[in-house]
Amino acid sequence: MPATDRRVAAGLASVTLALVLGARGQPPARPEAAPAPAVPSTTATRATTATTAPPSTRPPRRPSPPVRVELPTIGVSSRLVRLGLLADGTMEVPRDYGVAGWFSGGPMPGQDGPAVIAGHVDSKRGPAVFYRLGELRRGDPVRVLRADGAWLAFEVTGSARYAKAGFPTEAVFGPVPGPMLRLVTCGGAFDRASGHDLDNLVVTARQTEGAESARADDQ
Repeated sequence: MPATDRRVAAGLASVTLALVLGARGQPPARPEAAPAPAVPSTTATRATTATTAPPSTRPPRRPSPPVRVELPTIGVSSRLVRLGLLADGTMEVPRDYGVAGWFSGGPMPGQDGPAVIAGHVDSKRGPAVFYRLGELRRGDPVRVLRADGAWLAFEVTGSARYAKAGFPTEAVFGPVPGPMLRLVTCGGAFDRASGHDLDNLVVTARQTEGAESARADDQ
């Protein structure tokens, strides 16, 4: 394994999702400051029609961070906030329940390895951005907009549900060949004592051939 992959794997191994995603109380004590939300949390799954760009087979540009994710099958179009690690080793989550976030400690979408995009499933006020994530099926499209204006296309290859108490962090977020996405939210039964769902839902998507589309200023 290359040195870069080992460093990424080591960082991801410390990520704990078991106690931070999908809480139905207040947001975490140390959330990332975020600008005004693109959509209200109660209508996140009824997002506006996805913005599209014509496909292109041009070779990928240099890495660029993601700024938006679109899941047209379930009506999600959300800007992406950056997520890091808190002092206790747990991953930050979006402050707003209506937006998703990209874990900046791992690969960017389009780079080799699993790029992690996380979002809440719900809150005390209703459905959150990834409320319908479990409805995605093999072959469903996923689109990611990069900061440089390029779109990346992915397709769902499968999903799995894991108990938070035994979450296989390395298996889910460790190095893999080729560009992948891991879309993560909560699921399973709700534990009133802790205020969290007991499981995590992980949807995996692979980048498709000719995935990168033209920049808007190239059209």
